[in-house]
Amino acid sequence: MDIQITTELLLMGTLIFAIIDAIYIPLLVWRVSRETFSRLKWSLAICAGLVWFGIWSWAIGNYWETIYAHVFPAWARTWTPLIAFFAAGGIALGLWALAMRSRWNPVLIYCLLGMALGSLTHAWAVYRGIVTKPPMLMGASPLAAMVIAFFEYGFYWCVILTLACILDGVRRYFHH
Repeated sequence: MDIQITTELLLMGTLIFAIIDAIYIPLLVWRVSRETFSRLKWSLAICAGLVWFGIWSWAIGNYWETIYAHVFPAWARTWTPLIAFFAAGGIALGLWALAMRSRWNPVLIYCLLGMALGSLTHAWAVYRGIVTKPPMLMGASPLAAMVIAFFEYGFYWCVILTLACILDGVRRYFHH
């Protein structure tokens, strides 16, 4: 089956992720206190590593020939999921540290920083040719690719935070 990713499809995805984020982020801000968030440093790193390993394993496994082979070197097929595991763990620690230093709600700052990271990574992908080289994405708007990433990554970092809270709860349950 030949799928064509169009600007309209990216904008529809943006709307869906934006609606999810508009519900998910306020719920996390409401439910995760600064004290709880402060305990999540290593849980966030572990969960981020696992989630991004899974995302990249799925993406490379399903879309190497149609997308990623056009913009990544051949070695990336094997190593991207493992690189993503360690990079995401480190990035999660950085997001956590920046959020904890903020005078504003750390959960909100963590989510917003993760969202900004999404747009930055997709700006890099646009620079590498993600919307000009793979036939599946040819003609899609570079701006739409960066905007969807903002909200898409918001969802991913919310899931990571949720999993980190669950991991922390399990850890605390067994240590009390």
